Amino acid sequence: MYKIIYMKADYEPWWQFEGWEEHIIEENSFRVKEEAEQYLVETLQNFKEKYDHDASKKERFWAFWSDDEIGFCEACDEDIQTYHGIIWIYEGN
Repeated sequence: MYKIIYMKADYEPWWQFEGWEEHIIEENSFRVKEEAEQYLVETLQNFKEKYDHDASKKERFWAFWSDDEIGFCEACDEDIQTYHGIIWIYEGN
């Protein structure tokens, strides 16, 4: 099973801090690898067109963000960036 997850948080998706699953916006599952890869390519292209910045790690984590999605964190007394993360997961036997 292949999964492509879209999450939105104040950190990049590769950190996967405790409770990261609570930030999942959308999750898509595929049985066929080629279908998952096609969906991933299309999703990444759409996000690259929509957001000003991007970064990736380990060929399974992608982060996208724009300078206008910054909020103020009262608890930490500083500005924080909002990240849109894409995660590729393979759950095999």
